[in-house]
Amino acid sequence: MRRLEFKMERPGLLEIGQNITVTEGVLPSNYYYTIDPSLAMSANIPFRDRLKSKAGVVVDIQENPRGFYVTAEFDE
Repeated sequence: MRRLEFKMERPGLLEIGQNITVTEGVLPSNYYYTIDPSLAMSANIPFRDRLKSKAGVVVDIQENPRGFYVTAEFDE
């Protein structure tokens, strides 16, 4: 299992236990992932740490002064 954190701008878009799919985006030296349909976005991920699975489950949602952070678990 691999965990990845995503930034969500508004509360209530996702729930713990919800199945998700992600879309992979490519930058010149990194990948980034977006929970479909554009609900939350990951930080930049180096090429060597590319996500192999595109389906996962939300395991945690945290709120802090900077926003809402979703942790998803992927079967790898």
